[in-house]
Amino acid sequence: MDFDKVVKSRFSARKFYSKKPNWRDIIEAIESASKAPLAGGIPSVKFILVDDGEKINSLMEASQQDFIGDAHYAVVIISDAKDVIKSYDERGEIYARQQAGAAIEQFLLKLVDLGMGGCWVGAFVDDQVKRILQIPENVNVEAIIPIGYPFGRPLKRKHPNLDRIIYFNKYGQKQMKPKRRVEGL
Repeated sequence: MDFDKVVKSRFSARKFYSKKPNWRDIIEAIESASKAPLAGGIPSVKFILVDDGEKINSLMEASQQDFIGDAHYAVVIISDAKDVIKSYDERGEIYARQQAGAAIEQFLLKLVDLGMGGCWVGAFVDDQVKRILQIPENVNVEAIIPIGYPFGRPLKRKHPNLDRIIYFNKYGQKQMKPKRRVEGL
């Protein structure tokens, strides 16, 4: 699929058809996500593919998002910043979180490319998710993404106009080149 079409087609899928996706396609999406940028080439992001219905329901409860329970699969994205912190001190924690965000977006876009969809869920009780999936205490849970074939059409999404989010050369400057002032007029 054309990249711009993938980007424009991506939405937060919260309803899924009953048809179960092929887990190999999800692995392909994880492989795409693994190609996200890495600070210093140090990987910190990992993926847990969940197909156990009880665990998916527990993740649904941990996030209080009922639609998670309708998915055949969920992927939980985690990051372990220890190696990045060794190289970048306290900034390593920030870099690991940035790596996770980049990987999550690439994962979601690849799902769309493969005809699937998901929803980036970031609100959950961390300790519950860690307990459900036996994630060590020092590892961050970044997202839960339920996966399936999206049912229905997304609502029209509002995105900011480009002129509201871009500045040039400094904060607040709206033109590439400042307007020239003519003296004496």
